[in-house]
This record gives sequence, structure tokens and C-alpha cells, in this order.
Amino acid sequence: MTLAIRARRLLDVRTGGFIENPVVTVEGERIASVGSPPPAGATVLDWGDRILLPGLIDAHTHVLLQGNLSRADYHHQILREYPAHRVARAVRSLGIALGHGFTFLRDLETEGAGYADVALRDAVSEGVLPGPRMQVAGPALSTTGTYPILRYRPDWEFPVGVQIVDGADSGRRAVRQQLSYGTDWVKVYANMGAGHAVTADGYIDSPSNFTLPELSAVVEESHAHGSRVAAHATSDRGIRVALDAGVDSIEHGYSIRPEVAAEMAARGVFLSPTFTATDYVAQARAKERGLVWSEAPRIQVRSFENCLAAGVRIAFGTDVGGFPWTDIHQAKEFTFLTRFGMSPIDAIRSATVVSAELLHVEGEVGIIEAGAYADLIGVRDNPLDDISALERVDRVMKGGVVVRQPAL
Repeated sequence: MTLAIRARRLLDVRTGGFIENPVVTVEGERIASVGSPPPAGATVLDWGDRILLPGLIDAHTHVLLQGNLSRADYHHQILREYPAHRVARAVRSLGIALGHGFTFLRDLETEGAGYADVALRDAVSEGVLPGPRMQVAGPALSTTGTYPILRYRPDWEFPVGVQIVDGADSGRRAVRQQLSYGTDWVKVYANMGAGHAVTADGYIDSPSNFTLPELSAVVEESHAHGSRVAAHATSDRGIRVALDAGVDSIEHGYSIRPEVAAEMAARGVFLSPTFTATDYVAQARAKERGLVWSEAPRIQVRSFENCLAAGVRIAFGTDVGGFPWTDIHQAKEFTFLTRFGMSPIDAIRSATVVSAELLHVEGEVGIIEAGAYADLIGVRDNPLDDISALERVDRVMKGGVVVRQPAL
């Protein structure tokens, strides 16, 4: 079936300009043309006074988590919640993301839910479930004693939130195993938590979880198989070992000095800052885990400014799941990005063309152009004037199918 979507304006995310009174013609699940009259016999969908944008990309999510404010929140989900219940709530998370206009997610580990993310990705792809397109990482990798759950009885064995690897060969074996189960990304915890201490010059430091040979083996093996590596890295030493090992993206990046930001830019390493999650957890974690969390938000902003000045590519990521899917809108991240130095159009690019580049799906998503997937959203207000307009998406199309529109 041929569809033609009319609207008041279309935001060209590449140029930052508008196309007035656009017509987007859709054949099947892809865009056939933009700006030309619809062919005879096309079904016309009039989106009225909306501004059209590409479907959004959230490059850091956890669909199988439902908030991680405290250790108790995390322990309950890992130790007590039935796996099927976690999957059921993840199905709801997928629906929330799609309704918010996020038509593509990079889901960065399952936190003790095994390869449920692979199953969810495939179910969405098969049309069994409604939800965004996904790339997934399965269980993240870390080393013995560096990631919860810790300090329980040593004569009992508990599930933990990661896959434990020690030594280069163990890392290579884990990568091969994960890819054999169908993951797209490998995620590593380059350091634990936010960090242990604030340095004299106002950054955060803590030991790295991996030696350089260990982490280099993980990255080398991943790249050899065409997969990429995302590193949770929030301390100076954690970020430096991740960069030296050759990871593809730094997640959170609380502590990035100017010279490190310059190195990231030179190596083409992306940053996904996840300010929404930091804002949600910092105060509570400062009380529970130490004062470094009180300083983390301020230091993270300073590090982000260093990255912007250096030209680091910013990939939009929220870490939703670290905060409840039901409580905070993912698009709030746009407000943080612009508050801390990005222009509105660059913030939008971070969730469209830049994240598409990170995910190696350029030309497929994050644009409204012929040949791309027909993933579109509609908003009434101009997001270049008011970025919070993206929290009020009321029209969503994914693959040529309208999945959200106002009730009549």
C-alpha cells in the first residue's frame, strides 16, 4: 500500500532547515520520496499542523530494568523477580519507548536477565510484539569482585548482573559465546560505580576493572567478528583503559579531562552521556554510596563541555531503566543536552543521524529521505525553539505503520 503523509513542516536534521508543506510518500516500510506530490491512488494521512522529524534513537537503554535508585531496588529485581515477570515489564517498556517516538534502541545489557534482550529484539522484528528496532548486548562483562551482587554468603552462589571474565582468554571466550547467542554489541564495565574519589584537579578516579591486555582482548575479539564495544566508564583510569583498548563508545563519561576528550575525538569514539539517569540517582546514591556521587553531576557537566569543545560525537542515550520507564520521559534528556551546551539541532542530531552512525545504520534510520525506513514522528511545537516539544510527540509511524495518533 502507498501512503502519503502531509504536514505543516518537516525538519531536515542534516541541514537544520525546514521543508514547508511536505509530502512524504511511503511504499511498504520505506520512504519512496519526500516533497513530491503523492502518486495517484495513494492513501493520504493528513498530520495537520505537525512538524515531522525522523523517529528518534535512544542509544543507551535497559528494557529489563525498572529503576535502580538504590541497592535494594537492584537486588529485588535480580534476586527476587521472576525472569518472566521481568520480560513482561520489558514488553511494557518497549511500548512506552515507541509511544515516545523512539523507534530504535541500543539496549546495553540485561542485568541478570541473560539473553532476554535478544529474544525481545527478535520478537519485535518478527512482528510478535510492538516496539522499536533494537540492537542488544546481552550480559555485560566485568571482572571478579567488581559488580553487584557482592558480599553475600560465600558458601552460596547468587546471580549477578554481569558475566564475569578474568584474563584475556576468558574475555575472548565470553565474546565468542555472547555473539553465538545473537548479540549485536559487547558491553564492558571499565570501572565500578561512579568512582572512588575526587582528584585534586576536580575529576573522578577509581581503579579500572580490567587490565589493558584483558580489555584489549575483548575489543579485538569483538571487532574481529564485526561487533562493537560499549564501555561503562566513569572514572579517569576507567576511561583511559577503555580508550587504550579501542572501545567504540564511552557510556556516562563522568570524568573526561580535555586531553582525553581530544583523544576520543581523534579516535572517533562516541560519548553517550545519560544525564537523565545521573540526575535521578545522584542524590540518593550520595547518601548510600559516598560523597563522590554528590560531585558526579557537576563533574559530568564539566567533562561534557570538554567533549563538546573537542568535537566528540555525542550519541543520545538516557540510561532509562536506571530510572523508571513509567516515571520520567526519555526525551527529557534533550533538555539536559541543551542546558549543558548543545544547540537544539545538534541535540536532535545526537538522537538521529549521529546515533545512526554509531549503530552503523546510516541511511536506514534517523533521516526522512528516500530509501530510509518510514520511521516518523510528529510534534505541534517547534523543537528548535522549545526542545521540550519532543516530550509531547503525538504522532508516531514505524516502518510505514502508524503506532500512535491522537484519539478522535
